[in-house]
Amino acid sequence: MTITLYNSLHRRKESFVPIDPSNVRMYLCGPTVYDRAHLGNARPVLVFDVLYRLLRHKYGADHVTYVRNFTDVDDKINATALARQQAGAPGTLEELVAERTNETISWYHADMDALGALRPDHEPRATEYIAQMVSMISGLIADGYAYENEGHVLFRVRKYADYGALSGRSVDDMIAGARVEVAPYKEDPMDFVLWKPSSEELPGWDSPWGRGRPGWHIECSAMAYELLGDRFDIHGGGNDLQFPHHENEIAQSKCAGHGFANLWMHNEMLQVEGKKMSKSLGNFFTVRDLLDQGVPGEVIRFVMLSTHYRKPMDWTEKKRTDAQKTLEGFKSLVHGVDATTVSDEFLGALSDDLNTSLAITHLRTLAKKKDTGRLCASLEFLGFDLETIGACYAETDEPTAQLGEDLVAKIVLARHMAKQAKDWSTADQIRAALDAAGVIVHDRKEKPSTWEISSDFDPSKLEGLL
Repeated sequence: MTITLYNSLHRRKESFVPIDPSNVRMYLCGPTVYDRAHLGNARPVLVFDVLYRLLRHKYGADHVTYVRNFTDVDDKINATALARQQAGAPGTLEELVAERTNETISWYHADMDALGALRPDHEPRATEYIAQMVSMISGLIADGYAYENEGHVLFRVRKYADYGALSGRSVDDMIAGARVEVAPYKEDPMDFVLWKPSSEELPGWDSPWGRGRPGWHIECSAMAYELLGDRFDIHGGGNDLQFPHHENEIAQSKCAGHGFANLWMHNEMLQVEGKKMSKSLGNFFTVRDLLDQGVPGEVIRFVMLSTHYRKPMDWTEKKRTDAQKTLEGFKSLVHGVDATTVSDEFLGALSDDLNTSLAITHLRTLAKKKDTGRLCASLEFLGFDLETIGACYAETDEPTAQLGEDLVAKIVLARHMAKQAKDWSTADQIRAALDAAGVIVHDRKEKPSTWEISSDFDPSKLEGLL
């Protein structure tokens, strides 16, 4: 079955023909690891996890290489490390930076593992590839595509004739309509930084242009080249990276003589109850917030995959509860069933530009037909661990206290979602019921509430809230 994918560069769906079927290569821009991953960060992970599974099915697990990087050179990481040092934490600044990134990477792994995402084949850290970045920058300077000024190295955007092809904008339009940094060391406002100086108190590396650190864009170009070669099949990320990050990656890689990516894929952004997720709106939360509030990882995964990756994904409380009920139904059908094969219709949906929404529709059809063997196989293909689903939803003889805690976690999350949707009446009703049941709720300004169960807890007073 032919796989077709939407190529953002050409703005059309294309049949996927790998450069080398025995070595299919994919690069996904990963997180900047300064804090917990928010819910929007999970979307590209899950989208490209499904693509990774599809490619492994088509070409064989040993013939697909998936790279997702960690950006561990960042001002926010440096600020946290500096604050810890000033508070008396032992170690050099570099050691404290490494400590912070190790901490946040472990959080990221735990959270993405909980969503059922496979680990990529390679997860390079930017700090491990500084030498390769310096070498690439040196080559760009030698060929006239970059220049050094006041300890900075900048890329000459106008030297690359195809700049703007990915985002569909001309350089002059970008200058007129975008906020670009005007600095005395720039020849042109659109030129972007490849290397910048580091002060004494900041991490830095030696280079021909002085002690400094790389700009963001050069990182992915250097790591992709080292791990995937001169030319590879797919480069992905959220559509917020299309400009300037991916546009800049293309320019510097092409000018360095690399073929770079054949096909570009971008997922749309995430909303919460119809609004952009934002701390200022009070609807910002992390993957860990949801997990800690009792939302199982496979429920988050199901909600995410229920919307096609090229459409905005709206996280709502209704979608969460519907997803949980659907997974409960699937569990009851596949319990004790051996997986057979995925259906052609299911595989066809995924092969048609990764249509996970349609694939889930086929799951529902299989469930209605009681085709449990194929349902089981298709759930596993889509990344749902049936043992995990069983652990979450199977009938249990757990003590009442544990069942009560699970119920309270779900109700507190429902109140949080009501508050985000500005449904104050429902939020107040839930709070009153929690108080009456003996649940002590501690509200926080921007995050889900914490809570504790008092000695006079009565779960019967929470009946009917969900």
